[in-house]
Amino acid sequence: MTAGTRVPTVHLRGTVLPDGTSRDVWVRGDRISLEPLPGATTLHSGGYLVPALVDAHCHPGTVGIGAPLDDDQLVADGTAHVRAGTALLRVPGSASRLPGWFGQRPDLPRVVHAGLPVAVEGGFFPGWGRQVPAGGVAQAAAEEARASGWCKLIIDWMTDEGGYAPTMPAALVADATRAVHATGGRVAVHTQSEAGGRAAVAARVDAIEHGMHLPTDVLDDVAAAGTVLVPTASTFAELLPLMDSADVPAGLRAWFTSGFARHTGLVRDAHEAGVTVLAGTDLPPGSLTSEIRWLAAAGLSAHDALGAGSWAAREWLGYPGIVQDAPADLLVFRDDPRADLAALDHPEHVIVRGRVVR
Repeated sequence: MTAGTRVPTVHLRGTVLPDGTSRDVWVRGDRISLEPLPGATTLHSGGYLVPALVDAHCHPGTVGIGAPLDDDQLVADGTAHVRAGTALLRVPGSASRLPGWFGQRPDLPRVVHAGLPVAVEGGFFPGWGRQVPAGGVAQAAAEEARASGWCKLIIDWMTDEGGYAPTMPAALVADATRAVHATGGRVAVHTQSEAGGRAAVAARVDAIEHGMHLPTDVLDDVAAAGTVLVPTASTFAELLPLMDSADVPAGLRAWFTSGFARHTGLVRDAHEAGVTVLAGTDLPPGSLTSEIRWLAAAGLSAHDALGAGSWAAREWLGYPGIVQDAPADLLVFRDDPRADLAALDHPEHVIVRGRVVR
């Protein structure tokens, strides 16, 4: 069997997560069947079958700050995700509009995207996103949501004085959220400040991205609204040495280091309050398993941490797990990966869109 090829019918047997039921599974084309299919080749018997991973916050195709998406980089990043067992990407805003082929190619992950991130003028990286006057934010947000089903709002950002602060007042965040919800769309909010976090929660947005400095006294409201938190913490951990440097303005350095110092406790408290916490990397591509392990270290059980990067994320995005007629995205492990999350880096087999990648 050649890696990366689609075979007519594959048979697997193992313990299916998350429910722990031992069953037979067949794959034909890009669909899963729980009913026997003739002519199947048994690929694996025994072990554990896991819905393929979901990176709930990533930015494929990025080649540099302010630069547009690069097609070759999109392919390279998508390939890295697939090789790491990630079959579904959520792209909450991209440097420029994703081309239509990305998310459709049979050798690359499926994609849920949010178009261009919406920010006030000067409230995001120069050249990126849709930066508009404050009076145009709600309309721009609704337009992005009509195109993709999602809109991402950048509601706080780095200041010219070397700090970090809100760029949209709470009333504007609420207006834009109402405008998006009126289209039937969903709102993701980039926020890394206390005031921004409070504004996002008050507006009842659908997702809080990063969430650094989100106050813990609003977590019950976050849970009640069904808002998810995607903390992207492993990326922050990689950035810490760079940000905790004398070369970084004192205000920006204090904002980052103090925010990261409380991020573990924030994520633990959010989970305990009933907030859905999902795994997302931001960058680099293919590093989702590190984020899953970070979530476990923060206090999620191994089961919930794996779910944050697999079945829980799929359910939230409307994608089924290993059930009848589901898309054929799954991982095979010799042993229960929840017993040692390091095993996530070493699946026996990776199947994406019905293709046996490994």
